[in-house]
Amino acid sequence: MTLMTPPLIDQEDEEMFVPHSEFPQEPQPMEESPAEAASAGENQQSEDPPLSKFTWTIENFSMLNVKKHYSEFFFAGGFKWRILIFPKGNNVDHLSMYLDVADSATLPYGWSRFAQFSLSVVNQLHPKCTCRKGTQHQFNSRESDWGFTSFMPLSDLYDPNRGYLENDRVIVEAEVAVRKATDYWTYDSKKETGFVGLKNQGATCYMNSLLQTLYHIPYFRKAVYHMPTTENDIPSGSIPLALQSLFYKLQYSDSSVATKELTKSFGWDTYDSFMQHDVQELNRVLSEKLEDKMKGTVVEGTIQQLFEGHHMNYIECINVEYKSRRKESFYDLQLDVKGCRDVYASFDKYVEVERLEGDNKYHAEQYGLQDAKKGVLFIDFPPVLQLQLKRFEYDFMRDTMVKINDRYEFPLQLNLDRDNGKYLSPDADMSVRNLYTLHSVLVHSGGVHGGHYYAFIRPILSDQWFKFDDERVTKEETKRALEEQYGGEEELPQTNPGFNNTPFKFTKYSNAYMLVYIRESDKDKVICSVNEKDIAEHLRIRLKKEQEEKEQKKKEKAEAHLYTVIKVAREEDLAEQIGRDIYFDLVDHDKVHSFHIQKQISFKSFKEEVAKEFGIPIQFQRFWLWAKRQNHTFRPHRPLSTPEETQSVVQLQEVTNKGHNAELRLFLEVELEVRFRSCSPPDRTKEDMLLFFKFFDPVKEELRYVGRLFVRALGKPAEILTKLNEMAGFSPNEDLELYEEIKFEPTVMCEHIDMRLSFKSSQLEDGDIICYQKCRRDNDNQCRYPDIPSFLEYVHNQQVVHFRSLEKPKEDDFLLELSKLHTYDDVVERVAHHLDLDDPTKIRLTSHNCYSQQPKLHSIKFRDVEHLSDMLVHYNQISDVLYYEVLDIPLPELQGLKTLKVAFHHATKDEIAIHTVRLPKNSIVGDVINDLKTKVELSHPDAELRLLEVFFHKIYKIFPPNEKIGNIKDHYWSIRAEEIPEEEKTLGPKDRLIHVYHFMKDQNQNQM
Repeated sequence: MTLMTPPLIDQEDEEMFVPHSEFPQEPQPMEESPAEAASAGENQQSEDPPLSKFTWTIENFSMLNVKKHYSEFFFAGGFKWRILIFPKGNNVDHLSMYLDVADSATLPYGWSRFAQFSLSVVNQLHPKCTCRKGTQHQFNSRESDWGFTSFMPLSDLYDPNRGYLENDRVIVEAEVAVRKATDYWTYDSKKETGFVGLKNQGATCYMNSLLQTLYHIPYFRKAVYHMPTTENDIPSGSIPLALQSLFYKLQYSDSSVATKELTKSFGWDTYDSFMQHDVQELNRVLSEKLEDKMKGTVVEGTIQQLFEGHHMNYIECINVEYKSRRKESFYDLQLDVKGCRDVYASFDKYVEVERLEGDNKYHAEQYGLQDAKKGVLFIDFPPVLQLQLKRFEYDFMRDTMVKINDRYEFPLQLNLDRDNGKYLSPDADMSVRNLYTLHSVLVHSGGVHGGHYYAFIRPILSDQWFKFDDERVTKEETKRALEEQYGGEEELPQTNPGFNNTPFKFTKYSNAYMLVYIRESDKDKVICSVNEKDIAEHLRIRLKKEQEEKEQKKKEKAEAHLYTVIKVAREEDLAEQIGRDIYFDLVDHDKVHSFHIQKQISFKSFKEEVAKEFGIPIQFQRFWLWAKRQNHTFRPHRPLSTPEETQSVVQLQEVTNKGHNAELRLFLEVELEVRFRSCSPPDRTKEDMLLFFKFFDPVKEELRYVGRLFVRALGKPAEILTKLNEMAGFSPNEDLELYEEIKFEPTVMCEHIDMRLSFKSSQLEDGDIICYQKCRRDNDNQCRYPDIPSFLEYVHNQQVVHFRSLEKPKEDDFLLELSKLHTYDDVVERVAHHLDLDDPTKIRLTSHNCYSQQPKLHSIKFRDVEHLSDMLVHYNQISDVLYYEVLDIPLPELQGLKTLKVAFHHATKDEIAIHTVRLPKNSIVGDVINDLKTKVELSHPDAELRLLEVFFHKIYKIFPPNEKIGNIKDHYWSIRAEEIPEEEKTLGPKDRLIHVYHFMKDQNQNQM
């Protein structure tokens, strides 16, 4: 059994939703917003405030049935606080935990307070494995709680062997220091340091620190600029162009730079930006991709020239003349931290000679087993030396990942020629001086379950260091970049100096995890000048244009209060949109012509603008105001009066919109003569009302706008039938049916109009919509939608669904036009028909998670939902995606079975086969074993099998044959099957079994 090292988790890798808005419709703040990233700890001028600690013991934890659970309040910094937890997770499979201002509801308007804090779940078996996360936040009335939506996996919390839940008790701790906040928003990184930062997308601080380090290696930056790209390339689809764009903005922008184009070029979607990625792996993947893109160009080989070194693995026999050598290249070196005092001690350990003797003798060709020496020596080091410090290791005693916070020193000057070149192989070029200068220190602050990343860099290797912490760049002293990043323990000053108090020590969780050194002899080449001449002309033009557009938007934003938007809808818009873009109401105001107008100009001046744009003289224009009715429809309400048209735009806006809407919406009425020339609008009396008309053709299933009419309030529909026939293109005597379109949300209301009643008696008014069609005949029943109400009902419930195979959840497979009212059976029948499948019950559907953009964890059970609309709902959001899979047996039958995935480990071959076992839910483990025997290859016919429960590569249980399979929790646990070794069957009373692990030095090989 082997082990797999999980990736490091970034403290910012988890979304932090304000708990009182559990299902946000808008993007919510992440764990560290730019304001908090200002790191009060480094930049506070005042003394550190006292740290208050609160411990909360939660008894009967697994019995909690509430979604939220609050602690009692406690005081810190003179303020009331409390802890808020979601025992089953805030819509995630993690424990969610937040610090809350306990009395926020009673605090005065405009209150705020800044606090640095950490939250912990205590490990009651191994206190050093306590799960701790820290951050800082400016608390206010809108964000009165802050913390971690994904604090720790529920599987870890509820695992009885982990130590977090003991005797059904959980212990939570909070440490809070209330500080005076520095004003982040007034700080200008460019002005203060000459450099700008990178925006954090939510979980990309680890990437930001790496990108800043690479950018500040000028030779690398110049090579990126010289990579061939064209003006037709799209940054989000080209890593070279995205990196060129990013570096250009870092070099010439005055404010922090976004990384979205670069992450999109990696193939990441938005969700990936909130997921943790391994820093070292990102560095290697990025280098490999750039190396590949540089092939065949003027910068081919740059990555190797900068970062590639070589070492020699050797085995040398002691008693015979036999040597084995193998040359290997490296782009970075992983150095041990545990047990090493400093970088030199790590290099000593790296080249340490291992003796192969006794049971571990080396098998040499022609000589058999021999005593030998095994080791590594360096042939050459690269100009830019990247050292990855192994701060994270697997602890076998505790069976968990741990962070090594031990003190580990690294020098400003690194001499790898020391002690007569003891790190170098005999093949090394001794004329090359391997003296290095420290360029960058990348820091991880936090624990194994979370943390924050930032970098200290000397861009030109001067005495001035800079800290690059996402968007914020600050000047720092050398001590901050070196000594304070060594890790280890720090001793707090005594609070009562006159007493013989034992000094209190605490572990420093901020420490270096990656170092970048530049060789002295290559310094001038690596730290070279980079100017605009190194940047392709098309890139300069593109980015300067982007900058100009950005400045224009900034200017418009600054002057926005002087302008307003007037949206003018015309009959042309109604005719173009109805039946194509919309079916209900009259127009989509976002798709009509907008005028950006100064608020103080007169409405007459605005009409002149309209005349220029549409070619309609002022005297022929009549404007109507739109009104939102109680049923949430928008209709033209009344025409502007003559006094209103003499006012300024802002006065008219204030009167008509009462200041609630930033834009003014108008309908432009224009009358046309016989020759289609504009003419003056007709005189309108109080008895006249303006109605709009849509025509429906049930054969073509087509609804279109045909025009508007002024009618007399006391008149009857029969008086306008001739005109309606003319508008529809029919003979004057065609019989028509009229319906009033009243509303469409939440349900459609479209009522028949009685021809015998007047328009006023039918409760019609200005702006109302009448839909009409030919009177229905017998053959109309063959139409899918014979009348207007049925057609509008169809349109209202129409839903195009994107179906994706569950095996390929990111790719649309096919689209189906369905109705939200379709039943479960209707949906699976349509899917089965599309897939040419005879039995629809073999289709299993899974809903879409709108937040993660992934399939939901659990599939939809057979007939468990009524309608398609229920399948598409995810909390308060509506999706248009469903995932499908084709089963080999009907779903109702499958739901009556327990499905287990069992990994069978062959007794004599290095083979692992995954088998799916389906049995009735009341079956026992013995039935599973009997089923497996029919599927697997046994070492001999009489071999006996057993079933084991494995979690995190450790055996937790051997299932007795009579145990019910319904008790097997295979959601988090893996199920392993193997033959029972013969020696175990004959164990004596003094024999004992010991679980062992097969551990490889290269952690990447530690896979199950």
